[in-house]
Amino acid sequence: MDEPTTFPLPPADDPTLVLLTVEEAARRLRIGRTTCYALIRTGELESVPVGRLRRVPADAPAAYVTRLRTAQRAA
Repeated sequence: MDEPTTFPLPPADDPTLVLLTVEEAARRLRIGRTTCYALIRTGELESVPVGRLRRVPADAPAAYVTRLRTAQRAA
């Protein structure tokens, strides 16, 4: 039998990443880049500055979804 072929994960799905680009965070949330920047601007999605760059902590997209779900249940 052949050994199963494993392919490397695309960079956005790398579980070892600590910070994501805004584009990677948007891809994880399945939203557009502009919408992701709007969420960052309003503080709904956590981000941190790294020099002149803006990065999103890898756990921030999941935390955002959790807050959305909690707010929906409370309504």
